[in-house]
Amino acid sequence: MFFHWVGKQLYLDCRVQPKSNESSIAGVIGDNLKIRLTAAPSDGKANKQLIRFLSKQFQVKQSAITIVSGHTSRLKRLCIDHPNSIPESLKIIQVS
Repeated sequence: MFFHWVGKQLYLDCRVQPKSNESSIAGVIGDNLKIRLTAAPSDGKANKQLIRFLSKQFQVKQSAITIVSGHTSRLKRLCIDHPNSIPESLKIIQVS
């Protein structure tokens, strides 16, 4: 699975595709959630856009999202603290 809950924190294992035509959740690839971003992977731009994008999707402040691992990799583990909403494309995730 690409996600797990620890209390009210949602952990996501993601595969990020930078320099895409649009920012979107592209589905599940193996054990990772594939996320496409328009930003380039240089100077942390893709990481910043990833946090902005997911904060809108899960309706949380940007400060509620942490990149736990994979800062310079396409494979990242993210923590979302108390997500207020689950994106329609991810209704498989049940809020605990």
